Amino acid sequence: MFQALRRRLLFSYLSVILGIFSISTFAVYRFIAYNLYYQLDQQMLNLADAAAHSLEQIKTNNKLINSKTPRILDNDGDLDIPWQDLRENRQGVEWFDTKGLLLGQAGSHVPITPLRLDYHTQQYGKLRSITVTIYADQSKKKVQGYIRVSKSIQDLEAELNRLLWGLSCGGIIALILGGIGSWYLTKQSLKPVEQSFEKLKQFTADASHELRSPLTAIKTSVDVMMSHPERIHPADVKKLHSIASGTNQMTRLVEDLLLLARTDRLPTNTDEWVLIPLDELLEDLVELLRSQAEIKGINLKAEINSEVFVKGDVAGLKRLFSNLLENALQYTSAGGSVIVSLLNYENFVVVDIQDTGIGITPEDIPLIFNRFWRADKARNRRSGGLGLGLAIAQTIASNHGREITVSSQLGIGSSFQVTLPTVTD
Repeated sequence: MFQALRRRLLFSYLSVILGIFSISTFAVYRFIAYNLYYQLDQQMLNLADAAAHSLEQIKTNNKLINSKTPRILDNDGDLDIPWQDLRENRQGVEWFDTKGLLLGQAGSHVPITPLRLDYHTQQYGKLRSITVTIYADQSKKKVQGYIRVSKSIQDLEAELNRLLWGLSCGGIIALILGGIGSWYLTKQSLKPVEQSFEKLKQFTADASHELRSPLTAIKTSVDVMMSHPERIHPADVKKLHSIASGTNQMTRLVEDLLLLARTDRLPTNTDEWVLIPLDELLEDLVELLRSQAEIKGINLKAEINSEVFVKGDVAGLKRLFSNLLENALQYTSAGGSVIVSLLNYENFVVVDIQDTGIGITPEDIPLIFNRFWRADKARNRRSGGLGLGLAIAQTIASNHGREITVSSQLGIGSSFQVTLPTVTD
């Protein structure tokens, strides 16, 4: 039980660590990427501001040579930016007139798309562009033209990829170290709980064992007294029956608690498992409980048409299915039915115990296997129930590496299914 709890806690810790690291990594990556792109945009704005001084000169030169095609400008003195080597820095500058017609360009990286005045910053694949409006005066009422500066983002993306790779490697290392730390902390934090639980199981086992002797003595004394009815005063007969009923109920409770305590403490020993004809085991249980079903007016029948062998503990499986059958009979009204069916598949078999009883509400289904738990309707309908039958059945199923699945509808009935691996010759 604690192994499963330890695993759940470990997975919970790792999920929290992974979630925190993922959010942190995303935030750091986005923050650095934003700053790098911001610096890139600032560099392009500075270049656009420097290139703006050449706009009027380019216009004048185009008029002088009466050129209608854009000029390819180089470092021959046409530009007023001698400090800027456009070709080596994977960038380019374009000058446009007030109508958006290209006047000239410089650099090795310029977009092939036409100028869009409604966009300030654009990105064309690996090329980022920024468009700046140039005004003739400080009032910004008269537009002189436009400057579009473009720059390759390959280096920037390579830097971001290195950052992402580093964060990913750091995340894997952090997750491994976090897993080791979480496993250690989980183990340490559960130690007091395990010790308390072991003491509780020891107390339950010891108390159950010590209660067996006085209960046996009481039961024997009552049986002896009731075997000589002539010695009993008529007024005491009802009291003796109450004592006998209470003793029987207490004896069963003690036996169930002792069984659960032993099952929780001892590991499953599969070496003692034997080959079991499951079909015969179920048919014997149905015959054993048929008289009880007839007294209540319930139709108990078995739909078993094939021979099936499974490997397991005979007493445990018999107790498992008898508890499920008794539970179905207890919660089914007169005139109802309980059907035991055996569904044989290629490598496994499903035992389905279906009843037409009172059913279980959806919110109660996860709770029905808890020890001493019973719904209010079950308390009213069931007499002498201890609330341990389904808990014992689930414990036995878990010892066989399986679980009991339940489907139910309130007022219609319930179906309990147990899946077991089959053994073939």
